[in-house]
Amino acid sequence: MDNDIKLSQCFVTVDDADKALGFYRDALGLEVRDDVGHGGMRWVTLGSPAQPDVAVVLEPPLPDPNASEADRRAVTDLLAKGLLRGAIFSTEDVDATFERIRSAGFEVLQEPVDQHYGVRDCAFRDPAGNMIRFARSTA
Repeated sequence: MDNDIKLSQCFVTVDDADKALGFYRDALGLEVRDDVGHGGMRWVTLGSPAQPDVAVVLEPPLPDPNASEADRRAVTDLLAKGLLRGAIFSTEDVDATFERIRSAGFEVLQEPVDQHYGVRDCAFRDPAGNMIRFARSTA
């Protein structure tokens, strides 16, 4: 059986797309591929020039029109607490990536470190509170 399954898009929940662009576009260098609004919500699609077939979509908290107000509040509360997961990006130079993002003023969660499971990584919090990691395999 041939397996041609590849990642096309991943979604990161943000509460303010403009603030998120300061992180994902300006600090990380991802290019904006699409920016659409509908029903008072906004989705921004970004990607790395090195991966033209993979997109990161910044989306509002719980954009399902059938979601209850209680569910929307719950997701918004989890996002505010930093309890939603973000993404892990790979990079050849974790230390240089760390310095670039730190110098842009974003919250450091973990300075670069060699992990026992074979990666060197660091972590930041994006403006919405998501943990975003940057890693390079050391194995």
